[in-house]
Amino acid sequence: MTGETRDIDLLRIELGVVWRLDERGRLPGPEDMVIAVASDGITAAVASAVPDDLATRLLALVTPPPPLALVAPPPPLALSTPPDVLGACRDLLGGERVSVTGGPTYLATPPLHTTVAADVLRSDSPEHVQLARSLPRPSSWEPDEWDKLTTCSAGTPWAMVAEDGQVVSICHSARRTPLGAEAGTWTSPPYRGRGYAAATTAAWAGMLPGMHVFYSTSADNHSSQRVAQRLGLRPLGWFWHLTT
Repeated sequence: MTGETRDIDLLRIELGVVWRLDERGRLPGPEDMVIAVASDGITAAVASAVPDDLATRLLALVTPPPPLALVAPPPPLALSTPPDVLGACRDLLGGERVSVTGGPTYLATPPLHTTVAADVLRSDSPEHVQLARSLPRPSSWEPDEWDKLTTCSAGTPWAMVAEDGQVVSICHSARRTPLGAEAGTWTSPPYRGRGYAAATTAAWAGMLPGMHVFYSTSADNHSSQRVAQRLGLRPLGWFWHLTT
């Protein structure tokens, strides 16, 4: 499905998946701007609260008009290197009072393989759904969110690992549109480092055939990045978040 799709186009899809852009392609917040960098291009979205004239100036910095004359294509962009326009966009939004954070995003192409020996509960198994509903709700989940997930009323797949009578690791669709899904992962602190996040992510991605599947994290979340490496996910790009 993604063979002919450029990485920058996939990042545009992921922008829509993660941030649920409005009809104008604007962010709902809290970020004022998100800049997405792929090896073959750069794109961005601006918050709906940003004045239109400022939004136009910001987007023009990121995606200037093409030159009139044919020129050689630019060299591939380094994903984790701040793009040249980042500083200018930050200045327009407020300078030093604008915080800048970022992190990598990956493309997951099922089937994903992991060597972790774990019994994974899957939402496409009625028996597994029943078992998940019999287990205590993890304290990090609100009751209504947990009920919505485990009853499958959200219409989105999930995968879990249970040990010692409790759910210890989950992967589900943190965001989903007709074009793609974004992985949402959680593992109980005492059970981290056992490969459960990789096992649940692989099972979850396998329940989304024919869909663009994304996995993103922050620059300082090295354990999450190790999950991506363990699964062999392909580095797709980098998201830069500008927030006042």
